[in-house]
Amino acid sequence: MTAGLFSSTRGIKSRRRRPPPRTPEKDGVSAGPAERDGAMEPPEDAGGRSFVEVLSEKYSPENFPLRRGPGMGVVVVPTAAPQGSAMKDRLNMPTILVLNSCGIRRAGDQTEIAAFCAHVIELDLSHNQLQDWREISKIVSNIPNLEFLNLSSNPLSGRSLEPRCAGGFSRVRRLVLNNTRVSWDTVMLLTSEIPELEELFLCLNEYGAVGASGVACPTLRLLHITHNGLQDWAEVRKLGPMFPGLDTLVMSNNNLSSIQDGEDVLRRLFPNLRSISLTNSGLSRWEDIEKLNWFPKLEEVRLQGIPLLQSYTNAERRSLMIAHLPVISLLNSSVVSDCEREDAERFFIRYYVDHPEEEQPNRYHSLVTKYGKLEPLAEIDLRPRNRALVEVRCEDKVEELSIRLDQTVAELKKQLTTVVQLSTSSMRIYYIDKGSAFGPEEMKYNTRAVHSYSIQDGDEILVVPKTK
Repeated sequence: MTAGLFSSTRGIKSRRRRPPPRTPEKDGVSAGPAERDGAMEPPEDAGGRSFVEVLSEKYSPENFPLRRGPGMGVVVVPTAAPQGSAMKDRLNMPTILVLNSCGIRRAGDQTEIAAFCAHVIELDLSHNQLQDWREISKIVSNIPNLEFLNLSSNPLSGRSLEPRCAGGFSRVRRLVLNNTRVSWDTVMLLTSEIPELEELFLCLNEYGAVGASGVACPTLRLLHITHNGLQDWAEVRKLGPMFPGLDTLVMSNNNLSSIQDGEDVLRRLFPNLRSISLTNSGLSRWEDIEKLNWFPKLEEVRLQGIPLLQSYTNAERRSLMIAHLPVISLLNSSVVSDCEREDAERFFIRYYVDHPEEEQPNRYHSLVTKYGKLEPLAEIDLRPRNRALVEVRCEDKVEELSIRLDQTVAELKKQLTTVVQLSTSSMRIYYIDKGSAFGPEEMKYNTRAVHSYSIQDGDEILVVPKTK
């Protein structure tokens, strides 16, 4: 999958606003609320096009016929369009604008943006050519009800945002800056100017470090910062004071090697964190996993593809992680039931019972206190037996023989011919259960399966020659 997270696919649709779906981490990218159909072919104009031009072209009645229904959009007629305006007399405008991959480089006439976009709540401008924050600010500041803005995959690397322009983003609640290489200083300026920011997406931006900020953003609940270069916990630690209300932290595909703080620090660092994803990180010690228990409100953990788990089977991985994490109720998007937790904790004790004491984790001793020191489970093979070792007796001759239990009596007689030197037609055979008080049972039906006699190792087959 390409680097444009929250990018739109082709087609022209307007949809009701809906909450963002869960992130599909297995693909290595996030999918969110602005992934709407509606991409347009990039224009031929090498200098780029304006937001107003693309808006007029895409949502004109000819290209975007009015579609009735709640939430589908409205017909907007400007009350006083400027003389010589490039806009149509009316536009069929949805509340969710999808203008990705349209070659947009500048805003265009701000009066026209204000006239036609007063009701817009979501705007997808991903995969355009926007590289000047002033032009972006002109667009955003003239959409008074804008709550969601997607700027993914616009070339914003090295572009500075002036404080006077940052104020135009103040109404945005969900902001996507994936694959923009936007500087951390710009991110901090935006979060300080957006008083009700709830969700922030900073994936694929090559962040190896996090700059400290003196201004907290207490409203932020969700932070996606996947596919970056964060390796040192000291950088992750800075996120706590910046976003004290953080509920969900998704930092998959960062090569984080360890969690270095102790219990007191971790309890203060993320006091409201409910969910964390460390999939495809570099964690390699159980001690780091146990430290997650110190986040006071943690309920959900995603931990896949880490070096620590490579040597275990899938069943062992899940059981060991559940036993190590008594605080969680969701592991890798799967609910942990009370029954599964008890099974996992008992497995944990048996797994470590024979390890040297110095290799037994702290969790082992607390679980032994809870359940006692459990012995390993007996290995029971429930597969049907297919052979038995029996004694074959014929007159004075006795020989031990391994027989197949899945064969018929007729086939068993053929096998016995080599032992007793009698033809199948000149013998009668009897089964003797040595553990039973009953006498011999004649095996007289040639088509009957041998296993139906319940023959066990050590039982006896008696062969008697037929008398003429």
